[in-house]
Amino acid sequence: MAHRRPPRAPKGPDPAARAPSTEAPPPPRSLRSRPLLLLLLLLLAACGATERSPEPGRLGLSARLTRSLPSPLARRALPGGGEDRQERGTEPGAPAPAAGPREDEAPAPGQGRWARAAPVAGEASQVQVPLISTSFVLKGDASHNQAMVHWTGQNSSVILILTKYYHADTGKVLESSLWRSPDYGTTYIKLTLQPGFTTIIDTFYVCPKNRKKVILVSSSRGSGEESLFLSTDEASTFRKQRIPFSLEMLMYHPKQEDTLLAYSRESKVYLSFDMGKKWTLLQERVTKEHVFWAVSGVDTNLDMIHMETQDLGGGFRYVTCHIHSCSNETLTERFPGPIDHKSLIVQDDYIFLKATSTNHTKYYVSYLRNEFVLMKLPKYALPKDLQVISTDENQVFVAVQEWYQTDTYNLYQSDPRGVHYSLLLEDVRSSRQAEESVIIDILEVRGVKGVFLANQKVDGKVVTLITYNKGRDWDYLRPPSVDMNGKPTNCNPPDCHLHLHLLWADNPYVSGTVHTKDTAPGLIMGAGNLGSQLVEYKEEMYITSDCGNTWRQVFEEEHHILYLDHGNVIVAIKDSSIPLKILKFSVDDGLTWHVHNFTSTSMFVDGLLSEPGEETLVMTIFGHISYRSDWELVKVDFRPSFPRPCGEEDYSAWDLINLQGDSCLMGQRRSFRKRKYTSWCVKGKNFTSALASQVCPCQDSDFLCDYGFERSPSSESDSNKCFANFWFNPLSPPDDCVLGQNYSSSLGYRKIVSNVCEGGVDLRQSPAQLQCPLTPPRGLQVSIRGEAVAVRPGEDVLFEVRQEQGDVLTTKYQVDLGDGFKVMYMNLTLTGEPIRHCYEKPGVYRVSVRAENMAGHDEAVLFVQVNSPLQALYLEVVPVVGINQEVNLTAMLLPLNPNLTVFYWWIGHSLQPLLSLENSVTTRFADKGDVRVTVQAACGSSVLQDSKVIRVLDQFQAVPLQFSKELDTYNPNTPEWREDIGLVVSRLLAKETGIPEELLVTVVKPGLPTVADLYVLLPPPRPMRKRSLTSDKRLTAIRQVLSAHKVSFLLRAGVRVLVTTRDTDTGSPRLGGSGGYWAVAVLFVIGLFAVAAFILYKFKRKRPGRTVYAQMHNEKEQEMTSPMSQGQGVQSAVQGEEFIDDDLDSQTLGNHSGVVLSINSREMHSYLVS
Repeated sequence: MAHRRPPRAPKGPDPAARAPSTEAPPPPRSLRSRPLLLLLLLLLAACGATERSPEPGRLGLSARLTRSLPSPLARRALPGGGEDRQERGTEPGAPAPAAGPREDEAPAPGQGRWARAAPVAGEASQVQVPLISTSFVLKGDASHNQAMVHWTGQNSSVILILTKYYHADTGKVLESSLWRSPDYGTTYIKLTLQPGFTTIIDTFYVCPKNRKKVILVSSSRGSGEESLFLSTDEASTFRKQRIPFSLEMLMYHPKQEDTLLAYSRESKVYLSFDMGKKWTLLQERVTKEHVFWAVSGVDTNLDMIHMETQDLGGGFRYVTCHIHSCSNETLTERFPGPIDHKSLIVQDDYIFLKATSTNHTKYYVSYLRNEFVLMKLPKYALPKDLQVISTDENQVFVAVQEWYQTDTYNLYQSDPRGVHYSLLLEDVRSSRQAEESVIIDILEVRGVKGVFLANQKVDGKVVTLITYNKGRDWDYLRPPSVDMNGKPTNCNPPDCHLHLHLLWADNPYVSGTVHTKDTAPGLIMGAGNLGSQLVEYKEEMYITSDCGNTWRQVFEEEHHILYLDHGNVIVAIKDSSIPLKILKFSVDDGLTWHVHNFTSTSMFVDGLLSEPGEETLVMTIFGHISYRSDWELVKVDFRPSFPRPCGEEDYSAWDLINLQGDSCLMGQRRSFRKRKYTSWCVKGKNFTSALASQVCPCQDSDFLCDYGFERSPSSESDSNKCFANFWFNPLSPPDDCVLGQNYSSSLGYRKIVSNVCEGGVDLRQSPAQLQCPLTPPRGLQVSIRGEAVAVRPGEDVLFEVRQEQGDVLTTKYQVDLGDGFKVMYMNLTLTGEPIRHCYEKPGVYRVSVRAENMAGHDEAVLFVQVNSPLQALYLEVVPVVGINQEVNLTAMLLPLNPNLTVFYWWIGHSLQPLLSLENSVTTRFADKGDVRVTVQAACGSSVLQDSKVIRVLDQFQAVPLQFSKELDTYNPNTPEWREDIGLVVSRLLAKETGIPEELLVTVVKPGLPTVADLYVLLPPPRPMRKRSLTSDKRLTAIRQVLSAHKVSFLLRAGVRVLVTTRDTDTGSPRLGGSGGYWAVAVLFVIGLFAVAAFILYKFKRKRPGRTVYAQMHNEKEQEMTSPMSQGQGVQSAVQGEEFIDDDLDSQTLGNHSGVVLSINSREMHSYLVS
């Protein structure tokens, strides 16, 4: 669908300045100046018209136009006696046509809504040109901003128009109207589908095989349901049919008119055999716009569909199925492995896709549905992107954005199979449009095979080039010598040429469209400028009727262009932001222009449309009188001007030549018919433009450089010679060379595809035939289907072996799967069958494949991880450690998966993790405070995480504990159980000693025998309290109750567990302890500090305590604390206060610094075994 520009203000310098432009384009204009309302007009072409449809069942010819708004800018004055003089171009020395009415003038008498064109003087205007104009207003559609028009076509006078109000923000159609004309657009009738109900039509489809069959897609306001309205009589009557899905797109079968595919917004594909009455779900998770019917003449079964689908693992696959039996079980996977999303293209004889593995993208092609092969671009092209431009005439044109390019692409041409590519043109301009679509600024000139136009961007300058032999040679466009007023252009090569906007323009006010037609060979019309480069704000109109040899300027500004009757009539209306009422038309290839008032009241023109098929002489102008007015359609009929069909005496011949004057192009001399300017006749639907062709002897220009070769720069004397690239060996046999066969080494040339020259020069092959040698295997690869390298025990694994080069018929393949399975294969890479295997035990297995023949060998190795998914992870840490003392962090994992799991450790606020293959690490803490430790365990695709908050303190006291042996019998050794036991012990000790429970932390250690450590925390400092340094009553009280066997708890019925102190010599060492000598030394130092503190206390005010007391946070503390009476609670609080008042500072054991763990209980899927 061609994109049209919004209305624009006058632009560029004054048009009277005709000197060639060499300045750079101005900066882009602000988008604020653009109008707010854009109107879309879509023309649905009949699929049987001469326009080439992109795909059977898809939309055909379309045009996009803009509903203009009144411009606040006044129209600039036109020199030379008004607009009409400047808008008519004449050949030098030819008589100037008579002046016609200006576009803003009132119509002459008799030129109202029914008007005839006035006679115009000039070479081709010696007779009357009677034109009939009729208008019709689509009342009630003033708010609608889109329209779809369809001619049912082929001996039918029915036209359908769907107007609708499309809300861009919501992406929905809010209003619509359907109009039907039974008399070829003279009158229209508004159709009511459901009397009494508001029906919104989103779009409609017309069967390409039977255009009487029309399907409307509707959504009812409020209900949200979607329905189809089916018609078999050119929209005279409709039948409503509800559908069970939300429709996105319909696709007609290439042969059967009632068979449809439907793509839903839920990415599902449905099938109907009865024109949409009943639907069957075919496939789910299908990529939008990547569903294709079989191609007639290529696919053996037209009931087959090609699809890009997503598998359960998230990858995308290319699959096919037959519509009569399409299920997950019957899908056929055509490419061995995943493909990139939105990469599948089925076009003519070719299928394209790309696959990315380990950040390396490869492009594949299948020719005539054979197996996929790698597309061979130059070795160091290293493409970032690849766009298919054309697949006509058994050849592929691709545009490749190489690693060093940003806004340009290089153009390549393939051999007939689409495998080997040769460079045609570098640095073709590109533009990335909405939804990431890319437009390459290259245009195929329709009507003459082998002719292309391209805009090349070098050093920031854009220039237009033309080729007559499919890109083998390129030339600049030859500028005209005089302008439309007969004044010299002063544009002389090589400093000045003609440049055109081809597919788009960077300036949003220029449409950038060149007009060509299949049945109007040699006729090219477009907007551009003269100068050293293309200037974005320049939009002068130029025309050529001899395929680019000579150009003429016809208008100062851009115009809407429409070809009628195979280019017999050229219609032009200024592309303006102000109302218009005249059109210009030419019947002599733009030499002279006539003026016709198509309406009595000026209107904003949104576009021109005609029935698909250039034989028509009836056109329709779409527009509106004012911003809020209804759509107005003006029908202009040129048929009265051409009263008879053309005969052979009405045609003359013209020969195709290139800019060098060579008439042998693409291996033949071609002549075309052209209507004589003095003959006023209709070419008709059966007109054939080609007149005669004669095969030429082959010459150098019929050959281009073969794969691996490049042409020398044009500055060198041997510029037409092709030289091998440094990476290419011309003597090496081709990849498909089989032992026993012969091949010819390339001399660097190959004949242009579709070139029909015979005899003459043959640069392609050397006369000597070489025998294919036995080549050693090269590029051997082994992989797991799906690109995974980690699998689970008991899971089927499919190993795929590929070989890029070398003989495969005589090569033996020794396969070792690493678990004792060894086997020898023949033709392994030829058949492409995968090797199926299953590993029973976890571990790392070395898979090796050795390919060997008499010429050499190659080997590929793959390491496969077989592991079970991780089930549970728990972080174990020692709760207390001195500053700068080592602390052990341990991740308890289930299952263990030794040597297969990677542990990531984040300590504190560091973003850089510490990696280890062991489940434990050691570290040190230099500062006190809270430190969060997080560990992640990754094994294959399974990842688990656990985290703990560690509190680093200045001082702590540790008391080793032990339990009666009965506890070992019932120890499940799980983290939750150990936490619960620790909470019970802390609560019981707090109850017996009166110490606040938040100052006691009991940590039960994993393993057997069951032991624990009790950590006594310092209380928060109270500066006004009297501090005593002589003894620690808390530690004494704890030892007393433990020695008296007062701490015990009931584990289960009949089993009571006693808690006592543990001898550190036989049990676990006490954290922070460092031997008796160190204890005596530390006590002596503490005594000195105590004396100093006492002296300061006598001579100074009381100072706040310096010791920081940490409070233990345990989320299970409330759960494990048994209820007690109010009196007990008060007593414990009083006892705790007495301890603090009498002896605030504790008697430290070696001035130990410590860490207290804030234990967060965590649900586990199963027990952890230490």
